[in-house]
Amino acid sequence: MILTGSEIARKREAGRITIEPYSASHLNPNSYDFRLGTQLGVPVFKNGFLEFDIVDLPVDGYALRPRTMYLGHTLEKLGSDTYAMRLVGRSSLGRLGLFLQVSADLGHTGACHQWTLEIVAALPFKIYPKMRIGQISFWENLGTPDAYEQRYSAFNAPTPSSLGTRARDT
Repeated sequence: MILTGSEIARKREAGRITIEPYSASHLNPNSYDFRLGTQLGVPVFKNGFLEFDIVDLPVDGYALRPRTMYLGHTLEKLGSDTYAMRLVGRSSLGRLGLFLQVSADLGHTGACHQWTLEIVAALPFKIYPKMRIGQISFWENLGTPDAYEQRYSAFNAPTPSSLGTRARDT
C-alpha cells in the first residue's frame, strides 16, 4: 500500500521516514518531490572501462548530452526503517525528454542516504543544482522486512556501480 502525501508528512514527524532537508511544499498526493544534489558523475572511458568524473554542478546549469547516462544524487537524505521506497522522475521533466532512475527505482527498507540517480536525456537538456528532479514514494511492506545493509546505502554522492563495465568495441 502506498502512503499519501499527508501520511508521508505524519510518518516523517513520527520519525518513521527521513526527508532532510524537508519542505511541506514538496508533498504530492502520493509522493514527495526531491531535488538534485550539487555533484554530477560524467561518464568517461579510461583504458576501455566506463568511469565517472565527479564534477560540481555550476549554479547556471550543466548541459547534458543526449543518449548519455549521468550519475547525480539527491540533495535530500531520504529513507525509512519502516517503508520501502520508489524513486522516479517527474512526469513534467519526462515529457521534456529527461529520464531518471531508468533501471534502479527501488529503495530498500532500512536504506537512508542521499541516493545516486541515473539520469538520461533524450534531447539536449540543462540541469541545475537543487532543481526538483524526481519523486519518492513510500510503500508498506507485507511481512517482516530485512533491513537493507548493503554497500550503496553508505554513499551520499554520485556512486558508480561496483561491478565495473568493459566498453565494447564498436
